[in-house]
Amino acid sequence: MEKVPVWVDEERCKGCDICVSLCPAGVLSMRLDSHKVLGKVIEVSFPQSCIGCKECELHCPDFAIFVAEKGDYSFAKISFEAQERGKRIKENGFILPQGERV
Repeated sequence: MEKVPVWVDEERCKGCDICVSLCPAGVLSMRLDSHKVLGKVIEVSFPQSCIGCKECELHCPDFAIFVAEKGDYSFAKISFEAQERGKRIKENGFILPQGERV
C-alpha cells in the first residue's frame, strides 16, 4: 500500500479481536458486520497513530492485516492520548466508542 501505515483485507478478517487487543496505540477497532463469521470486522480507525510495532500483523491468525515497512513510512511516536484511546476501545468490547471518530 502507498502512504498508509496499516491496512486490512476485510475479506480475510473473521473479527477475532486479537489485533485490537494487542494494539498499544489505539489505531484499530472493530465495527459490527452481520455478514462476518463473528459479527464484526477490523477497522483502521486512527492510522496516523500507528507506531509500526507490527503486533497486529504478527498475531493475526487470518493474515488479514498489514503494516508498512519502517523504511517506507514514517510512523508516529506513542502518545498518552493514543494509549488512553486504546484502553477505551478495549473496555468497549473492542468497538470504537461513539464520539471517538477523527
